[in-house]
Amino acid sequence: METTDQQRPLPGLRQFKLKKFFKLCMRSLLTSCSQEDFSKIFSNFSQPEQRRIYRVLVEVISSLHGNIEDEFETTCLETKAYTILDTVEQLVQQHSLDSLSSEMTPSISDVWLDLSKAKEDEIENLTDMLEKAEKENSAMRARIDQLRKEIIENSVSRDGV
Repeated sequence: METTDQQRPLPGLRQFKLKKFFKLCMRSLLTSCSQEDFSKIFSNFSQPEQRRIYRVLVEVISSLHGNIEDEFETTCLETKAYTILDTVEQLVQQHSLDSLSSEMTPSISDVWLDLSKAKEDEIENLTDMLEKAEKENSAMRARIDQLRKEIIENSVSRDGV
């Protein structure tokens, strides 16, 4: 049984992209050269002959383009490529939706708890690092104060001698 456009459901995104990509490829492959380039290539013909030959070329390319598109459409229908693409698209959508609701996907509250725990651990780690740095700074200040006292004592003892 042959399907018509009215019987077939609206094309899916994958089917639309396939058709669009094919048409873009065909257009770039079968784009005729400019009339100026054509005139340069066929410079040994007269101007009227060049124009007639160029019109024939454009007609042949247009006809070829239409025939190739028709053949592509027929091949896709015969091989059920469109149906397969639509089925793949449905399966991907179902899988994507199922993966959102599956039990293996963590709930928002689980993600929130994990994120909160990670942030608490990070805060605790940074607090420990800050306390360590403050202790090191205090030790350095004490050492600097001790060295200043020693310098002052040495200078006083030198002055006294």
